[in-house]
Amino acid sequence: MDPLAELVKIDPKSIGVGQYQHDVDQSKLKASLDTVTESCVNKVGVNLNTASVYLLSYVSGIGSALAKNIIDYRSENGGFRSRKELLKVPRLGSKAFEQCAGFLRITDANNPLDNSAVHPESYFIAEKIAKDNGIDVKEIIGNSKLLDSIDPYKYVDGDAGLPTITDIISELKKPGRDPRQAAKIFEFDPNVKNIDDLVIGMELPGIITNITNFGAFVDLGLKQDGLIHVSKLSKKYVSDPTEIVKLYEHVRVRIIEIDKERKRINLEKI
Repeated sequence: MDPLAELVKIDPKSIGVGQYQHDVDQSKLKASLDTVTESCVNKVGVNLNTASVYLLSYVSGIGSALAKNIIDYRSENGGFRSRKELLKVPRLGSKAFEQCAGFLRITDANNPLDNSAVHPESYFIAEKIAKDNGIDVKEIIGNSKLLDSIDPYKYVDGDAGLPTITDIISELKKPGRDPRQAAKIFEFDPNVKNIDDLVIGMELPGIITNITNFGAFVDLGLKQDGLIHVSKLSKKYVSDPTEIVKLYEHVRVRIIEIDKERKRINLEKI
């Protein structure tokens, strides 16, 4: 239901995506991976009333100690009704609030903007947009037709530049925690259950699970991933496989070699 909440419980290195991860400075690798995880958490946003201490600790400005204080406050006082209530959490001061508030969501908040990526410091802009159109803030959220007709330059001033106004309008169109577009429907071949079902020349759908300098690994719905050697990714020569495929891309492949003893499946991209 909420995969990001589970993903943050795992050491990023344990996911095992990427080549030579054990050959680099481990402290730098951890710092870099933690930064990526943090940026992902902040982009998606976190439900303040359901998030675990693991998830909260990745939110900008919070960390593990404040995350525990938020959980303790929530346990003692019930769910948060507004972002401003965060200031009642022990040791969470105005500076930490300024950093974290925009990434925390409250689904049933008193103010509907508390369930968006709009920062409390910018609420006045959303409220002004609503007032100028003679409607309540609740009515402007998700109203793409109205928001598309708004001239962002009208709200640019010393407090907010054009990029900020554009981001606010974009967030008001689709508020909440999920920035993803509609997912493409994907199904593995239902006739392929194990390596014995494979035949040379067979064409199958697959998902790119890992990319190395010698090729790309493809999930075919079996225990073993197949490999597309770099020379079989494209008719033209490429030195970098990422020029042709991306991680988790849906592809169609053809089986060119099967080694059942060593559990190896060689493929070519169609």
